[in-house]
Amino acid sequence: MDKMDNFRFVIVTGMSGAGKTTLMQYLEDIGYYCVDNLPAILLSKFADLCWNSTSKIQYVAVGTDTRGGTFFDALPQALYELEQREIPHEVVFMEASNEALIRRYMETRKTHPLSHGNRIQDGIEEERKILAAIRTQADMIIDTTDMKAKDLRGVVISRFGIHRNHDEMDITVFSFGFKYGVPIDADIVLDVRFLINPFYVQKYKHWTGRVKEVADYIEKEQTTKDFLVHLYDFIDFVVDQFQRTGKRQLTIAIGCTGGMHRSVFVTEKLGAHLAEKHSHVNIEHRDMHRNKVEHDADGE
Repeated sequence: MDKMDNFRFVIVTGMSGAGKTTLMQYLEDIGYYCVDNLPAILLSKFADLCWNSTSKIQYVAVGTDTRGGTFFDALPQALYELEQREIPHEVVFMEASNEALIRRYMETRKTHPLSHGNRIQDGIEEERKILAAIRTQADMIIDTTDMKAKDLRGVVISRFGIHRNHDEMDITVFSFGFKYGVPIDADIVLDVRFLINPFYVQKYKHWTGRVKEVADYIEKEQTTKDFLVHLYDFIDFVVDQFQRTGKRQLTIAIGCTGGMHRSVFVTEKLGAHLAEKHSHVNIEHRDMHRNKVEHDADGE
């Protein structure tokens, strides 16, 4: 297997306080050569050095963000240069809600790099404007608003692990709520709002789709049973075809209105089905805890 098959150049950027440093630490733990706070103006030169090097460095992660000041403005040009030179790379964008970021800054008593002595929220809003264009170019967006450290580590191991059979595909299935926005980093987006909705059953209103009673309520409907049969066949076919083309990552997003009941149920079912045939399946729930949750399978 030549270097092109193994080489991974991961560019980590995004909102200050969203977990970029933690992500870089996890990448370093699993064997990546990591360089944090690299001026974007040097990015393409550094990538070129790694790509053409005769060394055994094949897994590289670079952190670059607004800490670089005016140098960060060079990131779009750097990404364009990587495309032109056909250097394999992927952009990971870290983000979190304003409320979560403010809370983290308040807890750590740190100063936001763009607040300039003003309110933390002012710095966050300015940074969002600066990063808006880069966010649209991201290959992967990680929202850490409700994510625990163990969850982020699981994402890293699943999507960026290097001690694995490279012929196998990394598959991520995640639920989301349409009212919180349609994900832009998914290969396949499925709408399951046609399934029976536990939200209208008072007992289940604040229980997630991972609770057995809620799952049973959804699954007892014949429409649900028929849908799952067709869904499994469709996804199995798609995964097989993508693997034949050499695709290494597949992201499937499943949405309902709030991302708490139906999409969570289907995500768990599909994830379990895929895990029977594939070793690298990651299940996530993007918006579940943006809702009022009184009962979940994990006891939260």
